[in-house]
Amino acid sequence: MFYHLTASSAVDTARTLLARSLQAGWRVMVRGSDAAGLEALDQALWEGPEDAFLPHGIAGGPHDARQPVLLGLGQMDDNIQALMAVDGALVEPAEVAGLERVFILFDGQDQTAVIAARGQWKALTGAGIAAQYWSEESGRWEKKAG
Repeated sequence: MFYHLTASSAVDTARTLLARSLQAGWRVMVRGSDAAGLEALDQALWEGPEDAFLPHGIAGGPHDARQPVLLGLGQMDDNIQALMAVDGALVEPAEVAGLERVFILFDGQDQTAVIAARGQWKALTGAGIAAQYWSEESGRWEKKAG
């Protein structure tokens, strides 16, 4: 599922999708493209509303396997059911098999991010993976393709 962000922030969208994923009983890997971006997301999740706290941690700690939401730069462990890619992190077609959901969030105001998301769409759909494209350009989330 591709999420073209034009009004919502990546943090707010991630928070909503992560909460829904946890409600579904899934462990989620949030894959970023740089450590600083993941640290900023980690901080934003800690500062979120108390009644909407999302248990999470940054990969590389002693309790990675117990984290419902794991933020990292690399590969997923075997117990992950959903993968969220942020900040241009790539998802390989082979990784999608066996996952319940893949979320790719990208900033619609950043032309480089849009071009990268288009390439990601072509790579995944070209590998025969069913994908959905969601946009909020109209002011609310609408499914545009898939």
